Amino acid sequence: MPRKTSSVLTEAELRLMDVIWTGGPATVQEIQDALPEDSPLAYNSVLTTIRILEKKGYVAHNKDGRAHVYRPLVDRDEATRSEIGHLVGRFFQNSRHLLMLNLLEDENLDAAEIKRLRQLLEKR
Repeated sequence: MPRKTSSVLTEAELRLMDVIWTGGPATVQEIQDALPEDSPLAYNSVLTTIRILEKKGYVAHNKDGRAHVYRPLVDRDEATRSEIGHLVGRFFQNSRHLLMLNLLEDENLDAAEIKRLRQLLEKR
């Protein structure tokens, strides 16, 4: 039985989305060329991953001659909120309160981060 398609971005999918979000619409070759040299992907891997992103609804393509030019359908902020919602559902029983408590209990928060969190909470 095939695996159910997840709406959550895998690491490889996120890498490609980062390229498109940063550089705008691009062909598979342009996406491959824009990936960091220390972690390249083969053309076929990029093509397969971009097709998965299209099935998930993250990107769409237009034809430009023989090439397909992919553009984002989901912006970075929307994808971030979706990922956080998924995280909250999986690990925090759909409670943003529990997520916030977990973050605040993190001993690695520095004074600047704590100050920024206080400011955000006071605005709400």
